[in-house]
Amino acid sequence: QVQLVESGGGLVQAGGSLRLSCAASGRTFSSYAMGWFRQAPGKEREFVAAINWGGGSTYYADSVKGRFTISRDNAKNTVYLQMNSLKPEDTAVYYCTAGRTTVTVKSSPVYWGQGTQVTVSS
Repeated sequence: QVQLVESGGGLVQAGGSLRLSCAASGRTFSSYAMGWFRQAPGKEREFVAAINWGGGSTYYADSVKGRFTISRDNAKNTVYLQMNSLKPEDTAVYYCTAGRTTVTVKSSPVYWGQGTQVTVSS
């Protein structure tokens, strides 16, 4: 069982930056692939980024590639999402996710956090 708690959301102007954090419980954090999804008002949840257990492989949605960076610190049981050059269309609730593989995390994560709101004003 893995419990995930996101933080770091907020209101930012277009072009600005935010860093989301996700603290995970459990002694097996380092064995899980981690990721982020988001859901904008009136839209379905969509994959944003994923990282493998060791942090050596990362994956991004085309819409955020080059602007967002996912990373993890296994000693702190934490995964991060650095978001730069934010756009109004990035406005959404962002969810931290976990699964046994990056394939799982990208498509059907097993564990979900409660979400944190990110609002980008124009």
